[in-house]
Amino acid sequence: MALTTRRRALTTLGAALAGAVALPAGTALASEGRHGPRPLWRAHAHNDYEHPRPLLDALDHRFGSVEADIYLVDGQLLVAHDPEDLDPSRTLESLYLDPLAARVRAHHGRVYRRDRRALHLLIDLKTEGSSTYLELDRHLRRYKHLFTTYAHGRVFPGAVTAVISGDRAARAPMAAQRTRRAFYDGRLTDLGSSAPASFIPLISDNWTLNFTWRGVGAFPAAERRKLRGIVGAAHSRGQRVRFWATPDIAGPARDAVWTELLAAGVDHLNTDDLAGLETFLDAHRDA
Repeated sequence: MALTTRRRALTTLGAALAGAVALPAGTALASEGRHGPRPLWRAHAHNDYEHPRPLLDALDHRFGSVEADIYLVDGQLLVAHDPEDLDPSRTLESLYLDPLAARVRAHHGRVYRRDRRALHLLIDLKTEGSSTYLELDRHLRRYKHLFTTYAHGRVFPGAVTAVISGDRAARAPMAAQRTRRAFYDGRLTDLGSSAPASFIPLISDNWTLNFTWRGVGAFPAAERRKLRGIVGAAHSRGQRVRFWATPDIAGPARDAVWTELLAAGVDHLNTDDLAGLETFLDAHRDA
């Protein structure tokens, strides 16, 4: 679900798919001192662009994954949840690509100073997938040293790993590329398919379409086995797992679901509540 208040307008492969420049205002992490807390790689900022400071708020809360929805409008990639929120000033470059490039330069090739792992940038295509992806690919090529890249059958790690979700028509042009700076967000139907983790490093799906439990009462044993089976199958292929539409209202039900996701080894916990998930993960560091 979107926020109540919207701002107008793998294994080694899995880890890979895990001059000083002044940072834009707000980019530096208050919590990221030399001995500060480490990044929260399992934290995923759903609809990140609806926070007051897109990207920057998530980085201040040490998130390892952020999500941006994009529309292709007159050659521009505009970031918004709904068409009525489109604003020509809110582009993928201005909100995400340029700030990330500046931060990585300033941090000598890293998003977080203390960790070389890649930040995941989930890009959800809201307009027709093939044309939107091809334009996105042209944009990503301008930041070729920023992104994890697939080329000549190998994955070359970068500071940021772009994963493409949304309109499924993007799959065909992506699969046809011999070199690309993005990867495909699979669904549970892709689990166990012939597509390798070098193409589909992430398996995402809707929690409510696969599980009846919403955090109230005991987690049904059959559903717990199903969840752990999904995670085990994905991890055996070097793929990560994320569910959207999990409970996201602060309270015992949400904490119960997050606890089960952690125990099962789910790689990304989905939230609109940055501070809430940060607090939860800090309290479950050993989970």
